[in-house]
Amino acid sequence: MTKLPTIVTLDDVRQVLSDLPGPDVEAARTAQAREPQLTKPAGSLGRLEQLAAWTATWQGRYPPRMKTPNAHVFAGNHGIVKQGVSAFPSEVTKQMVANFEHGGAAINQICKSVGVGLCVERMDLDNPTQDFTENPAMSETECVEAMAFGMNVVAAESDVVCLGEMGIGNTTSAAAICLALYGGSALSWAGPGTGLDKPGIGKKAEVIGIGVNTYKPYMQDGLDVLRCLGGRELAAIAGAVIGARLKQVPVMLDGYVSTAAAAVLPSINKRALDHCKVGHVSQEPGHKVLLEKLGKVALLDQDMRLGEGTGAVLAVSLLKAAVACHNDMATFAEAGVSGKEG
Repeated sequence: MTKLPTIVTLDDVRQVLSDLPGPDVEAARTAQAREPQLTKPAGSLGRLEQLAAWTATWQGRYPPRMKTPNAHVFAGNHGIVKQGVSAFPSEVTKQMVANFEHGGAAINQICKSVGVGLCVERMDLDNPTQDFTENPAMSETECVEAMAFGMNVVAAESDVVCLGEMGIGNTTSAAAICLALYGGSALSWAGPGTGLDKPGIGKKAEVIGIGVNTYKPYMQDGLDVLRCLGGRELAAIAGAVIGARLKQVPVMLDGYVSTAAAAVLPSINKRALDHCKVGHVSQEPGHKVLLEKLGKVALLDQDMRLGEGTGAVLAVSLLKAAVACHNDMATFAEAGVSGKEG
């Protein structure tokens, strides 16, 4: 069992991030050596070939395995909602969590259809974060506790962990994080979220700009950004990314909010997201820009923007196919098929 480091302060998190384990080079080499022997033209399975090697590399074993994929949906409430940045009230977070727990949401159906285990994580829903136009969203203690929870919740037995979220107002936090990390205009990062119209998006952008400008002097790296502008579920996702790395579990991020939560980590270690893939590109306009900033290419584009981990879980079907092809296809020698002549 992997023993995780104790984190009490954000400096503890910074220390962990500065010394993350790297890829399993031997597993990567073995995967790369097998791929050309399989009964297909070289490169003909495209990105599936890369996915199989990536899975082995970050699972730290060969052959790669995809028997126990799991998803965690972290749910949190946001004080910024009182600024009118969402089309729905914050009570909907609790109501949707109950729906997840009773099996009635989209994420439940997609998990069942793809064969992914689902855990719903309530992040102190009765205690919203602060309105970040008035105070930092979280104290250092609150932020660290949420990150520690995320670090510990990932099971080392998972073959991949999908990270999703639920939280009315959290696309506002995601956009604020992106603005603080990468600059630009608040309007370029703000989107409709749960269904805002154009004036609503304008109001949302104004709120985002106020928050980022207020705390700019106090935000030296991504963890400061997360504390000042994020939410408990975003902090838990960032922690889960770290915990998964320490436990040799590859990560599948979901859409805009999940990716923004993870984006706070490369400011401390530029290799912090090497073990992460992004399941889909969200229709939230800021997500495409964020993926470009991170150098990530999403696996799917289905015009989705639901959250809940739905795009991440859907992408597990590609991982399963990639691993099955890599492990179970016959080689040219086994099938008695003539290989490419030199």
